[in-house]
Amino acid sequence: MAESMLQSINQLNPDIVVITGDLTENGFSAEYNGVKRFIDRITCKDKVLVPGNHDSKNAGYLHFEDLFENRFSTKNIGNLTIVGADSSQPDLDEGHLGRENYGWIKEAFSGETFKVFALHHHLVPIPLAGRENTVLVDAGDVLDLLNRCKVNLVLCGHCHIPHVWNLNNMLVVNAGTFCSSKTRGKTTQCFNLIQAESNKETGRRDVEKKLKTAAGKSGFQGFFLTGTLNLSRKP
Repeated sequence: MAESMLQSINQLNPDIVVITGDLTENGFSAEYNGVKRFIDRITCKDKVLVPGNHDSKNAGYLHFEDLFENRFSTKNIGNLTIVGADSSQPDLDEGHLGRENYGWIKEAFSGETFKVFALHHHLVPIPLAGRENTVLVDAGDVLDLLNRCKVNLVLCGHCHIPHVWNLNNMLVVNAGTFCSSKTRGKTTQCFNLIQAESNKETGRRDVEKKLKTAAGKSGFQGFFLTGTLNLSRKP
């Protein structure tokens, strides 16, 4: 499954790859080393990674920092600003971003660019997720911050369910699972393809999202490719 997905990604040749956490099962060094070798085989030059709750188990966030540098990052590519933030807490399933991070996030989004925010935990409840007890604990404040910053696109993971909400013209896109067998309901392993284009008539940037499944029935050129990744997770 992982090899098939890797081939699909490289054939699509996306401009940016965003991986929204859960790279590992337990945050162990051996798991991280295998994930690093896999991610290095993705030929896309620009990648944004944030850790998930599984990656911060057993102090695994230290391995994340060693291999992928920052758990919090800002990347400016042309007319695009993408901010990645670690919402995980060591050995806890719940996510928390924290007020201490709001200031630099606001500053990062101060320009007139297409604005993307990536984190692991989902900001709003999504269908099929069951008891919603692992939504970001400060989700309301974070949503208010992103809305005031006029963020265009939010990329989340965590629940293994692909879904899209449109909140005040801000798309909140949840990713499914890339290659874990822990799928929910009738969903399958998948990643999201997201295309952003300038609207010459309105001056706005329109965003289109399609789902890429392992069967591979959708295949337009993606601007973003997003998903959660877990090579080590077992049934």
